[in-house]
Amino acid sequence: MNAVNQSTTIYTVGKLTRKIKSLLEERFPFLWITGEISNLAVPASGHAYFSLKDDKSIISGVMFKGQRRKLTFALENGTTITGMARLALYEPRGSYQLIFEHMAPEGAGALQAAFEQLKKKLANEGLFDTDHKKALPFLPEKINVITSGTGAAVRDIIHVAGRRFPGCPLEIVPVRVQGQGSENEIARAITQVNALQRSDLIILARGGGSLEDLWAFNTEVVARAICDSKIPIISGIGHETDFTIADFVSDMRAPTPSAAAQMALPDKKDLLKEVSGSGQRLSSAMGKRLEMLSLRLDDLSARLKSPDRVVQEFKSRVQENGSRINAAMKLRFSRNRERLFWLRRTLDGTLPRLKIPEHRHGVANLGARLNQAMDRMIQDRRARVNEVTASLMPLSPQAVLDRGYSITRRAGTDQLVMAADDVQAHDRLEIILSKGRLVTRVE
Repeated sequence: MNAVNQSTTIYTVGKLTRKIKSLLEERFPFLWITGEISNLAVPASGHAYFSLKDDKSIISGVMFKGQRRKLTFALENGTTITGMARLALYEPRGSYQLIFEHMAPEGAGALQAAFEQLKKKLANEGLFDTDHKKALPFLPEKINVITSGTGAAVRDIIHVAGRRFPGCPLEIVPVRVQGQGSENEIARAITQVNALQRSDLIILARGGGSLEDLWAFNTEVVARAICDSKIPIISGIGHETDFTIADFVSDMRAPTPSAAAQMALPDKKDLLKEVSGSGQRLSSAMGKRLEMLSLRLDDLSARLKSPDRVVQEFKSRVQENGSRINAAMKLRFSRNRERLFWLRRTLDGTLPRLKIPEHRHGVANLGARLNQAMDRMIQDRRARVNEVTASLMPLSPQAVLDRGYSITRRAGTDQLVMAADDVQAHDRLEIILSKGRLVTRVE
């Protein structure tokens, strides 16, 4: 093998990789690229890692957490995007990737895609369900209007409200309705109105505009503030053909700000006409009712008996009932007197004093018989006790001791000594004899 020419450059792996990295990043500092997202992964760090592919090739891509937060749509597999990225080479593996600074979906546009994605997300969470819709008050005591303080929308609402129901208080809460940070102002205004609880209806309004102009009302922060509101909200945003996320979440959607004011307040003239008509119908109904009651009173008066006649009838009934009660009492007294007579005669033949001598003799006989039985029973029991005592005496411990035996136990305890091995030299023992006790020491 020929030796390497001294003029030949020999690269290390790291040096070659750094050279390629320098060439790539200098040649492609920033570039615009389009492709389809696949293999998307978003770990806990918040960075998005994915592959960007077309029908011929695939390349790795990453969008760091800070840039990903600025996106107006959610990254999903299968989404075709166009983005600005810089080409970078990862030296430890010698692989290159695209680091995206910005991207937007192809097709309907970034805002429309973001709108559809947020709409789908909130619908799945149930924010558009009718269960969350609150009923509007028939005649609100006070209305808060959240809108631009200088726009045509607020003038239209004031004009329509003054025409439909003059005197209803309107409190304008001025906010920015477009531009960066406007969605946060709107959300804060809804939250503050709820905290103060000084009104029972909110109108959220804005004049017409493009999708970009209305974007503050298509944000999640505004949608959730509307959903969390305890006070009913009417949305009147844009023109009749404009639909925003706020419209779907609100308790009632009006096609325009003027229509929102019409929905919020009834027409006072119509109410007065209705009240007047109701008063006339009530007066007519009351007249007919009074006339009917008057006729009924006349009828009852004609059918009502004279008080003197009613008193006379009750007096007659009282006298008749009194006579019947007296006759019944006399008959009852007569029967009871006769019954008492017969009971007395019957009792005379069964007086207790006549029975006493007879029963006294019987008691004396029974007492004598009882004494005899008790004497016999005592004699039998005494003989049985003597018999049992005689049979138990040979078995008693004292009888055993009388036959010359003894009981040995350790002195001062109840522990019996049963064998010679149970004791040791110098142990103190107590010996119980038939008569008396001995205390000994083992030698």
